[in-house]
Amino acid sequence: MTCGAPLDVRDKVSDSGWREAPRLKDMTEFRFSMSTCQVEGELVPVAELNLAPQDGVYFEHHVLLWKDGGVPLSSLKTQGGMKRTLGGMPHIVTVANGPGRVAFSHNHPGELVVLPLHPGMELDVREHAFLLASHSIQYSFVRIKGLANVLHGGSGMFMDRFITAQYPGLLMLHGNGDVLERTLRPGEKIMVEPGGFLYKDATVQMQAVQLPVKIGLMRHIYMAEMTGPGRVGIQSAYVHHHAGD
Repeated sequence: MTCGAPLDVRDKVSDSGWREAPRLKDMTEFRFSMSTCQVEGELVPVAELNLAPQDGVYFEHHVLLWKDGGVPLSSLKTQGGMKRTLGGMPHIVTVANGPGRVAFSHNHPGELVVLPLHPGMELDVREHAFLLASHSIQYSFVRIKGLANVLHGGSGMFMDRFITAQYPGLLMLHGNGDVLERTLRPGEKIMVEPGGFLYKDATVQMQAVQLPVKIGLMRHIYMAEMTGPGRVGIQSAYVHHHAGD
């Protein structure tokens, strides 16, 4: 797979090691498999795909913006069934197959993150953040216990897991605000506000921790502890989740 995203732009890295994701300019176009993708707009960007006959993508139905009349849609059941439904996650995703044009967008300001996945990669993504994935990528989920009170008031945190086997694929995410990425060394730890977490390599371990900070009636705050090795992506705009005992 080739990708024409502006990855030749010099990395912008903070003193603490966070790299700013290259922002895709309006009308940026790149290729994946035999298809093309053009990013339109900047405030609420749109991904417009021209799918080749042998290509397809899957997505949550609410991100579909428009499509050519001849592009067929179908459904794909995911693993987990009612567990995903109770956790606020869809247990069915929609599939669009080529040939033809189809476009997607999230209903929030932010930026699109283009992640080419090479064979043998696994990536975990926060719920409802993925915009689309090519048909060659396997789709599963992971439940993180211990973050229940932080994100779902009792049901735990679900993450989408995307896996490539022998074929590469394309994954596109929507990040609220700006997106930053940092690569952790083996054993290196950082703590992230759970609302700001966007994605991580499956090699990065994630668990909930309580920090003993007394703020009014609160006696602690919850953070997501990330342990390397691997990449961690965060978003600068998020909904803060209040936690209780």
